[in-house]
Amino acid sequence: MTKHTVRLYGIPNCDTVKKSRQWFADHGIEVQFHDFKKQGLETATMAEWAQALGVEVLLNRKGTTWRQFSDSEQAMAATANGAQALMLAHTSSIKRPVVQWGGQTPRWTVGFVPEQWQVWLAEG
Repeated sequence: MTKHTVRLYGIPNCDTVKKSRQWFADHGIEVQFHDFKKQGLETATMAEWAQALGVEVLLNRKGTTWRQFSDSEQAMAATANGAQALMLAHTSSIKRPVVQWGGQTPRWTVGFVPEQWQVWLAEG
């Protein structure tokens, strides 16, 4: 058991999610995995992410899901509230994984960023 609390949000078949989960396992860090495709995502969680990271960091405008959106759906992303609603309705449009490193003040990353995780691991 580790003193680190890590929650990883994503979908299990995503290569970046798999690589991230493996990195944590290799470093002996237990991860609470949240499959937002199956478990959904709460509005409050999305609002917290948007506040901490910004919607531009979260919204994957390069993926297949984005390209399949209609012009009107893509236009929703012009505002922070619209982008959040779009990501909540279509969780595949969220960049993955979103990682919450616990503690008194949670810290967040998006994507595979072992350099940052290593710093937080060293901090204890």
